[in-house]
Amino acid sequence: MRFTFVESMIDPAWYVPLAKACESHGFSAFAVPDSIIYPQRSDTKYPYTASGERDFLEDKPIIDPFVLMATIAAATDTLRFYPFVYKLPVRQPVLVAKQATSLAVLSNNRLLLGLGLSPWPEDYAACGERWEKRGKRFDEMLAILRQLNSGGYHAFSGEFYQIDSLKLCPTPTQPIPLLIGGHSDAALKRAAQYGDGWLHGGGEIDELDPLLARLKTYLREFGRERDDFQIHAISADAYSVDGVKRLQDKGVTDAIIGFHNTYSLPSDTTTLDKKLVDIQRFASTVIAKA
Repeated sequence: MRFTFVESMIDPAWYVPLAKACESHGFSAFAVPDSIIYPQRSDTKYPYTASGERDFLEDKPIIDPFVLMATIAAATDTLRFYPFVYKLPVRQPVLVAKQATSLAVLSNNRLLLGLGLSPWPEDYAACGERWEKRGKRFDEMLAILRQLNSGGYHAFSGEFYQIDSLKLCPTPTQPIPLLIGGHSDAALKRAAQYGDGWLHGGGEIDELDPLLARLKTYLREFGRERDDFQIHAISADAYSVDGVKRLQDKGVTDAIIGFHNTYSLPSDTTTLDKKLVDIQRFASTVIAKA
């Protein structure tokens, strides 16, 4: 089992010491958030809170993921990192490919690319992208990213994107893993058909098993059952050695670890020193024994 530490909406100056601590204590990866704007008015319901409210996000500092991951890369040597998740369809795919390949090269192939849809129409409007058919655009963007991070010339002709033959330079010496987030059938199918792994967004402990069963069904349907397919999951089981074994038996490859509920109000008041102690304690009680 590999372990990913996730943190968000904290003092931006804390990310580097937290990342260094994670690397020192056996975490394999660090997951960072993505959020572009906070609209003053919105009727959109947030999908990952029971009430649909998103007040917890207002005035929280969220650094651009590629800037933050580059900062973490410069401060560490072996720690991997990924956005959890990067809202791909509100961006331009060739530019994202250039950012991703650049970071992968500079970090010696330590980038994983966690990708998903934005649930907010306001993101699309603010960035000049279409809300309609965002899932189909997402699929085309995945194909473009896959092509452009592999080196050489590539052209693309789809419903939404027409790209003449071109190449990026430099490109990484290893493919950038594409990890697809989401719990809907469309997200699970997308992960199974196009992804190198799936990112679980959390929830009640008994909700994970049905999601894994559906994901594995789709992997079989698409003929993509493979040993290196990554499954990153949030679960209360990940906080004990016996629980980690249960997750491994279910096919989870990476446990996502955090020590506060991002979606809760009031805001997290944990100090940096306490977070560092939590990382060390988890490493000694779980990582060292798992």
